[in-house]
This record gives sequence, C-alpha cells and structure tokens, in this order.
Amino acid sequence: MCGALAAAAAPAPITRNSEAASDEKLALSATRHAASNLELGGELAGVPPGSTRYVALDTLLALPLETYTVNDDPDFAPGTKISGVALEKLAQMLGAGPSSDMVVAICDDKYRANYSRAYIAAHHPLLVLRVDGEAPSRWPKDPETHKYDMGPYMISHPQFTPRFRVLSHSDEAQIPWGVVRLEFRDEKTVMGAIAPRGPHAMEEAVQQGYRIAQQNCYRCHNAGSEGGQKSGRPWLVLAAWAQSDPNYFTDYVRDPKKRNEHAEMPANRGYDGATIAALREYFATFIAPEKP
Repeated sequence: MCGALAAAAAPAPITRNSEAASDEKLALSATRHAASNLELGGELAGVPPGSTRYVALDTLLALPLETYTVNDDPDFAPGTKISGVALEKLAQMLGAGPSSDMVVAICDDKYRANYSRAYIAAHHPLLVLRVDGEAPSRWPKDPETHKYDMGPYMISHPQFTPRFRVLSHSDEAQIPWGVVRLEFRDEKTVMGAIAPRGPHAMEEAVQQGYRIAQQNCYRCHNAGSEGGQKSGRPWLVLAAWAQSDPNYFTDYVRDPKKRNEHAEMPANRGYDGATIAALREYFATFIAPEKP
C-alpha cells in the first residue's frame, strides 16, 4: 500500500459538481453498522476527544463528488475514472477547527499516509468512493499481487506533480489503498514525535533527513503511538541501526531484500550517499551520547 512516485502527465480532466454548503454536516454514528463504514477519529468537531465515529459509504456518496480520469497513479490502468470527496472538504466538514490541520489515513495493514495542509493544497488528494462507477466490492485487485481488495477506501489525486526535492528524494504521491480510518490531527503533534533531538537537531543534514523520514519512513515505522505500525520496527530500532551498523542501515534503506528476503518494504535504490548520510545523521539524534 506504499505510495509510489507518480510520473508527471498531461493535466487530467476534472469534473466538479456543485460545491457542498460550508455548513453541511455528515451523519456520524458511534457504532459501526457495516464493514463499508469509514472509521473517523482524532480531533473531530463536536465529538469528545479520543472518541471514534463512523460514516456510511452511502452518506459519503450523497455529497457532491469530484470525478477525474487518472493517468499517473500506478494503482490504476491509465484512463481509469475515479470519483470521490476531496480530503480538504472532509477536513472542513469534520475537523475540529485550525488544530486539525493534518489528515492521517490508516490502512487495514497499519500503514499510514500523512496529509499535511501544504500537501493537500499542492496535490488535492481525493478519498476514492467509485472506480469506473463501481463500488469498492467491484474494484480491481491490488496492482502488485492481484490478490487483495483495494477497498474499502483508497486515496488518489487528479494528477501528481512533485513539488520538492531533498537530495535524491523527490516528493512522493501518498496513494494508499485499503484505507479503513481517517484521523483529523494536529500536525505539530504528529510530526513532533519524530522531530530530531539534541544539540545537532538544527544542522542541515539532520533537517534534510527529517524531511525525508517524514514522508517515507513514517508511513510504516512508528514512534510510540504515532506513525505507521506496519513494519514492526519502531523508530528507535532504525536509530540503533543507523548508529551501530551503518552498512546494515544502508542496505535496509536501499534494498531491504538484500538483508531479509521476506521484506515488504519498497527499495530506495535511487538514494545516493548524501541522502543515506542525511538519514543516518537524523536518526542518530535519537541515540543518547555515551557519558564520558
């Protein structure tokens, strides 16, 4: 379910129905009534902190939908028509004001995609509800193994054009499938869990590694309760590898199967030496220096 860097393509045609009223509310439930219900959490407007709510697929489909033809999302064949609701619209309808400035999509395998306000403004991600007019039960299987359902929800874009580059890491499309939960969160809290520590935190290489790790590593690796839980290898394990076994860390980042033939992590073969070094310096800030 990892997001892939989509190749630039010609602008995709977008059809927008009449905009929903700014004060429109979704009918939320405190209990799940169907497997297709989307789970909602985080900082929800009018909901006690820490509570979970559910919204039915039919309720989402009743909203004004955006429809476009996708040509650069590797989860779909070129020319696939996708309809859904923009994450920006959902954040306006459901988030608890300015503090809910990040949308976190959580998948059934504990993979997470983090959508900051800047990412949403640049790329306009869409919660997909229909693929070629079909409900999730009739969507194509996953593009890698062709065995797994890509529903109940997924996220795509009208088109994706990278907006930044850090060393040899380029802005990547966050396009998870198997999405079961959306959380409306405070970006400072989410990203603060992996902010670099100690006296070297503001060094250029450390900050470069931090920017890369936010978008890449954080999808599957966790720092406590924050970040993806898919890999089973938390932040401090990555930090320990970066500090004590740089060769293992380098291999793990560039070609995980070189170290573990069963690894599911995508390879980052394009990461050059400077990029790996920046990641190592960033993760090293989580290891306390030895006392003299």
